[in-house]
Amino acid sequence: MPERMDVLEPAPTGPLEPVRRSVRVRCSVERAFRVFTTEMDSWWPRTHHIGDSPMKEVVVEGHVGGMIYTIREDGARGQWGSVVAWEPPHRFVMAWHIKPTWEYEPDVAKCSLVEVLFTSADDGTTLVELEHRNIEVHGAGSATMRDQVAAAGGWGDLLVLFGAKADEEKTA
Repeated sequence: MPERMDVLEPAPTGPLEPVRRSVRVRCSVERAFRVFTTEMDSWWPRTHHIGDSPMKEVVVEGHVGGMIYTIREDGARGQWGSVVAWEPPHRFVMAWHIKPTWEYEPDVAKCSLVEVLFTSADDGTTLVELEHRNIEVHGAGSATMRDQVAAAGGWGDLLVLFGAKADEEKTA
C-alpha cells in the first residue's frame, strides 16, 4: 500500500490476475441472489464506502443500468457501482466505479467488473462465486487496488459477511 494516496505505482502494462472468491451458503439460489443484491444493506460493512460522511445505507437498483450507491449520514449519495447484468437468480455483474485512490470514477470505460454467479446444488445449498476482473483499466494504482480487494477486509471477508446473512433462518 502506498504511503500516500496520491503516489501510485505506474499503470500495469498487461492484464492483472482477477480476484476470485467463493462461498457456499445454506439457502436457495433465489434467497442468495436477493440477499447479495437488493438486501446488500443487511450485510455490507459500514466501514466500506467512499466519501467523508459515515455510511447510513447501501442501495442496489435491481435492473441493468441501475446504480449502486451509499446514502451517507449527511444525506449525500455516493455512487460506487452500476449494474451491467441483472439475471436473477443466477448472475449479477456490476461496474466498479472506484478509483485506486478510493474515490468515485464516473467513466465506465475505466471501471473494472465484479461478476457474481449463484449455482444451486442438489443438497439445497448455493455456491456463490465472485470474480473481480479487468482491474488494470483503473490505470496507475490498479495493482495496489487489486491487492487490497484480495486481502483481509476485501472480497473474501465480504463474502463471509454475506454468507452469514444468507444462512440466517428466514423469519415471517
